[in-house]
Amino acid sequence: MSNFQKILLAGSCIFFVATIYSFFYLEIYLIIIFLLLHSLCLLFFSLKTFSEASRSEMSIETYHQDIGMELAQKDNQINDLTDRLTEKENRIIRVERDNQNLKTDFKKLQDDLRTLESEKKNLQENASKESEKGSITGLLPPIDEEDGRETINIIAVAKEASEELYEDAKKANLHVNVSSPTDTLLVRADYNRIITLFRNIIDNSIKYMNKAGSLVITISTIGDDIFIVLKDTGEGLPEDETKHIFELNYQGSNRISGNGLGLAQAKAIVESYGGTIYAKSTEGKGMGIYIQIPT
Repeated sequence: MSNFQKILLAGSCIFFVATIYSFFYLEIYLIIIFLLLHSLCLLFFSLKTFSEASRSEMSIETYHQDIGMELAQKDNQINDLTDRLTEKENRIIRVERDNQNLKTDFKKLQDDLRTLESEKKNLQENASKESEKGSITGLLPPIDEEDGRETINIIAVAKEASEELYEDAKKANLHVNVSSPTDTLLVRADYNRIITLFRNIIDNSIKYMNKAGSLVITISTIGDDIFIVLKDTGEGLPEDETKHIFELNYQGSNRISGNGLGLAQAKAIVESYGGTIYAKSTEGKGMGIYIQIPT
C-alpha cells in the first residue's frame, strides 16, 4: 500500500468520526461536509487501489509473457542442442563404423601382403633352385655312353687322374697317393665324369696346399656303395667357410686365381649318380673330402 493510500484511508476514518460527532453536537451542514469528505476519501482510496491492482495485474501478465517467451527460447535452444548432439552422435557412429572398416581393410591388406611376400619368396626360391639346377647341370661333362653309364674300374681312373697331374703336383711339392684294399672296384658310371671328378679335387689340393705335403685318396666299399676319401695336409679352411666350398663360384679366404667351378662340378657329378659329397676341414690341418657313390 502506498503512502497516498494510507493518507486517504486515514482521512476517511477521521471524516467518518467527525460525521458521527456532528450528528450530536454540530449543525446539519457540517454533517453533510464531513460525510462528503469521508466519501471522497473512500472514493479516491478505491480508485487508487484499483489502479494499483490493474498495474499489478498488467505487470504479472507481462511477467508471465516474458517468462513464456524465455521458456520458448530455452526450448528452442534445447531442441537445437539436442539436434546438434544427435548429429554428433551419428557422426561418431559413422566414424567408428568407418574406422572399423578401415581396420578390417588394413588387416586384409596385411594378410594379402604377407601372402604375396610368401608367394614371392617361394617363387624366388624356386627360381633359385631351378637356376642352380640348370647351372649344376651345365657343369656336367659330356658322356661317352648313350645312358651315361659304363662299367669302369674307379681305382684305375683315380690313378690315371693323379698321373695326369703329376707334374703340377710335383711343382707344388704335393705327393698324391691312391690307396685301396684291392686293385679293382667296378662301378656303373661315365668315364669322363669320374675322371673329371678326381682331376678337380686333386687340382684343388695342388692349388691350395701352400706347403709341401700329401694327398691320400682312399677308395673302399661300404655295403653296396663305394666310399672315397681325399685327405690332404694343406692349410685347410675354417669351418664356416668349409660348408660353402661346393657352391658355384665360391672362393674362400685363401682364394687364388681360378673360377671356383672345380668343386661345384665335382658335387654335380657325384649327385648325378645319386651320391653324396661333403668336406671336413680344420684350419692349419688340411682338408678332407668324403664321397659316397652307389655301385
